[in-house]
Amino acid sequence: MIRKIAIGLAVVVIALGIYLFVVAVRGSMDFAGGKTVSLGDYKEANPTGVPAELASADLVTRGEYLTRAADCLACHTAKGGQPFAGGLAFPLPFGTLYSPNITPDKETGIGNWSDPEFLRAVHEGIARDGTRLYPAFPYASYSYLADADVLAIKAYLFSLAPIHAPRQENTLKFPYNQRPLMAIWSAVFRPDDRFRPNPEQSAQWNRGAYLSEALAHCGECHTPRSALQGLNQRKKFGGAVVSGWHAYNISSDDGSGIGAWRDDELAQYLSTGHAAGRGTASGPMREAVDLSLRTLSRSDIQALVAYVRSVPAIAGDNSPPKRTEPAPASHLAGVPESIDPRGKQVFAGACASCHDWSGVSPLTPQATLVGTRTVNDPSGINVVQIVISGEHGAARDLTRMPSFGHAYSDTEIAAVTNYVIARFGGKTSSVTAREVAELRGPAEGLP
Repeated sequence: MIRKIAIGLAVVVIALGIYLFVVAVRGSMDFAGGKTVSLGDYKEANPTGVPAELASADLVTRGEYLTRAADCLACHTAKGGQPFAGGLAFPLPFGTLYSPNITPDKETGIGNWSDPEFLRAVHEGIARDGTRLYPAFPYASYSYLADADVLAIKAYLFSLAPIHAPRQENTLKFPYNQRPLMAIWSAVFRPDDRFRPNPEQSAQWNRGAYLSEALAHCGECHTPRSALQGLNQRKKFGGAVVSGWHAYNISSDDGSGIGAWRDDELAQYLSTGHAAGRGTASGPMREAVDLSLRTLSRSDIQALVAYVRSVPAIAGDNSPPKRTEPAPASHLAGVPESIDPRGKQVFAGACASCHDWSGVSPLTPQATLVGTRTVNDPSGINVVQIVISGEHGAARDLTRMPSFGHAYSDTEIAAVTNYVIARFGGKTSSVTAREVAELRGPAEGLP
């Protein structure tokens, strides 16, 4: 009897916890207040679709713009692979996911998918055969996409040449390989609704909201997640670590966010990947700029800026750049004696010729280190990643930093990271060889 009561109480507690957890989930635009309305009841310009300059374009052209805005190419193209043919690996602590082929190949792609099937996959995360998709595919954000936009994307994808590329099998461990569990996750964290404008905000703000929340899905990287991997909207845009990179705080906080940025600086960063005195996009953000954001119209960039700048400040641990003046021009000064001297040796051999001892590049502003967010981040995560993998911006020869991952050991990369942050940043860091090995991957770790 006691056991039954205990079990009953446990069930009640769990059910109550789930209920409270569900009702506590906050919408992505709730911070703005006011009531949202359906598109049909919205009196201003339709915030969905393509910008005004493409309004009269054909369906495929509109679909191409939306496909790029949604950054589909980045995830559905393997390194060195064919565009949209899938195969990109997503390493996770519990296995690896591989993106699928979304070319119109009828055997290995989406060539046999109907419009309703494609809509269900994008909005609900359910594949043509009924299997649940993992939220590495951001259907929780894509749920906001207007049906017409989803079908325009499909029209563009179907205009591409089909590529025969069988999907690689995922290697997730139990219980993460149980796809039906995604139904529970989806019920809690996926808004089962299309985008609803906020009439109390400007037309530009609503367009920016659609771009940010539905198409570009900024929060998928820049918003921290809960224990169940849902976006924690109470810390919206507060920053997170994603795929081993620090996606920085982009809330309006003056310290750790972008509150101190001017609108033109943020617009320049989004459209080019660089803003003088603020930094140069790296890693996944560089990819997002090159493959997606730089293709947006000027009006859409401005709308995106207007929306992002309205997100309330979330204070974070990542301090703003405290050092904006150049470091000493001489290599004989500039860092505490406690910094591992191997860092200086690596910098002298591999870095100084481009970045200069002062941190102000003689080659290109994109290589200037002083004042950037990356070297003012004491975690050192992004510095390590850049040293390991380099930078490969699209057709930007002067900003292409080579990879040094196989040229230097984990110990040397940790040392040069700590040296760079101490010399050019506002704080010191204590990155270890073990942390470098973890970011590099156990198979590639070097002593």
